[in-house]
Amino acid sequence: MKVTTEKNEKVANMIFASIYPLYWNRLEKNGRTKKEFHQVIEWFTGFDENKLQTLIKEKVTFKTFFEKAEIHSNAHMIKGVVCGYRIEEIDDQFKVYKQCRRMEKLIDELAKGRKMEKILRK
Repeated sequence: MKVTTEKNEKVANMIFASIYPLYWNRLEKNGRTKKEFHQVIEWFTGFDENKLQTLIKEKVTFKTFFEKAEIHSNAHMIKGVVCGYRIEEIDDQFKVYKQCRRMEKLIDELAKGRKMEKILRK
């Protein structure tokens, strides 16, 4: 599937705080802890729990969320298919969409019980 400018803009304008509980609910149902969830987000974005909570309270968009993030240098190693999109084939011009799919891939791996060392691409 190909990403379009419209899709990228739609995701960019979504409020992170509205999606965060959906991520957490999925992980909780699969027996993962909030500590693990936040560890994955911090590895990917550089946001510790305090910063993450501030961004949630501010109701930032995904665009702002990723603009403020310090994406991990190994993020390029996150590959695979999420929601029908192969991450490594998403054009770099759709940066927000690509980062969002990368984060979703990490959450998918955590939900499926993958070991933390593998998720964090050490």
